[in-house]
Order: sequence, then structure tokens, then C-alpha cells
Amino acid sequence: MQAVLDELDGMGGKPIEGLSAQEARLQPTPADAVRALLKKQGRPTAPEAVGKVEDRTFPGPGGEVSLRIYTPRGEGPFPVVLYIHGGGWVIADLDAYDSSPRALCNAASAIIVSTHYRQAPEHPYPAAHEDTYAAYKWLCVNAGSLNGDAKRIALVGESAGGNMAASISLRALKDGSAMPVHQVLIYPVTNDQPGTPSMLENMSAKPLNTPMLAWFFKNAVPDPTRVDLSWLTILKQPVQGSPSTTMIFAEIDPLRSEGEAFANHLREANVPVSTRTFSGVTHEFFGMGAVVDEAKEAVQFAAQGLMEGFVVR
Repeated sequence: MQAVLDELDGMGGKPIEGLSAQEARLQPTPADAVRALLKKQGRPTAPEAVGKVEDRTFPGPGGEVSLRIYTPRGEGPFPVVLYIHGGGWVIADLDAYDSSPRALCNAASAIIVSTHYRQAPEHPYPAAHEDTYAAYKWLCVNAGSLNGDAKRIALVGESAGGNMAASISLRALKDGSAMPVHQVLIYPVTNDQPGTPSMLENMSAKPLNTPMLAWFFKNAVPDPTRVDLSWLTILKQPVQGSPSTTMIFAEIDPLRSEGEAFANHLREANVPVSTRTFSGVTHEFFGMGAVVDEAKEAVQFAAQGLMEGFVVR
């Protein structure tokens, strides 16, 4: 983990809390640091192989939305996962979060549909939430055409993506739509309140620190008084009826406390929840299985939850 952070530090990135969104999108990423470390170690930098990868789009509420579909080797129909990447609703894309879907595709023997979404500040909240919910609805209709099983659809999200995954479940509950069979929330955003214990502990952490959280929120929600924050502040919402949930946390992460609080919130609503906090790792570790052993363990933990959810009852 430290080696990845050292590589990232050596790439000369600027603190994004002092940048515009456009400038922030050009900064080196943790994925770049992993590739640099692999190269330095003389190891292959090619992404983890899966059966097939296909890029396509679907018509979203605000225009075409990009998807990347990872299909495992073998015969289908396969269970299906809608995967939602992180980036604080502002930065990152399907390329920056390519390693997590690949690892999950193989570990869970499932089709992983990784969806992009409109990003702030050009498209402030709730645009990203609307796009990802539309991606879920699209997947429920089209899973069969992907060699997937529409009765076995789960959700996985990292960081802001974890927030949107959980909000999809809550929205499907409210709408009376088909429910996902399981959700995996990886260090998710669950609230809009500052000053949690982990925010104070990890004020200067890398690659995500506490001032960056305020920057992301300001870009995503320029005027909180003018919008309904229900889909973002999931910690404040009723969660009875949510699907069984796997939650993964990093010790060195300002978001850890609000993730733990959401796990307790689900448990209080009698939702089955499995959690694991990985020591000595930071936010964004999940996709670093090529160089961080804890990431491999986390992927296996996530895959176990997914496969249990995929069992047709």
C-alpha cells in the first residue's frame, strides 16, 4: 500500500481541492500508480483477463450513457452485477475503475456491467443518481440479451458509487421495482455531515483526505438548500427491505465512520449485513489486487457475498 502511495506521490499530482473539476480530472490516479509500480517491479501491466469485454451505451435520462460489460469464461446464463465506479460524482471514468470489475467478474463468475454517469459540476446532483438508476432499470430489462439471468442481479459500488448502489435499492423499494438480490458497498458515502471520527483521524490521508470530501460535495451539490438530498444522505433514510449487504471498509479512510454507521443502520432494520475493515490500507485499495494482498482478500469477500445472494431461493 505504501509503495502505491509513494508512486502516486512521485507523479506530481496537485491537491485537487485547489483545482477546478476539469483540472482534477487530469491528475494522476491510484490506477496509474499501480501500473507504475508494476512496471518498476518488472511485472506485467496488462489488465486481468476475462472472457470478453464489450463497450456499449444505453439511452439515459440526459443522453447516452457509457457501459463496459465484462463477461466471464464459460457457459451462461450468468448472474449479473451492476458496478458503479467512484470519483466523488466529479472525476474518474470506466478506465480508471477497470480493475475492480475484472476481478469481480472472475471471482464471482458473473457478468459485470460497469456504468458511467453524468458528472458534476456540469451535471450536479441528482444527475449521476438518475443515470445509475436508469442503468439498473435498463439492466433488469436487457440482462437476458447479455447472456445474463435477470432474476439474479446484484449491485456493487465503490465510494460515491457505493452511495448510488445503495440508493438504487432504496429507490427500487419505493417504486415497487424488481429488487437486487444483494449489494456490495465499498467504503460508501452515506451522509453529508462533517466531523466524523474517521474524518478527524484521516484529515491528511492519501489518496483521499477530509478537505477533498468538502470539495467533491461542493461540486456535486452547489446549493444543498435547493435539492432533495434523500438519495445522497442514505444514512438518514428508512432502509427496511434493503437487500442483503456486504460492506468493505479501509482503515485509513475519512469515509470509514459513516460507512460503519450505515452498516449499523441496516442491521437495526433487520437487513443481513456482513462487514470487514481492512487494516493498513487506504481509500481506493479495492482495485489494487495486482500489488496489494488485502485487495485480493476484499474481492474474495465481496464475491462470497454476491454468490450467496445469487443462490435462487
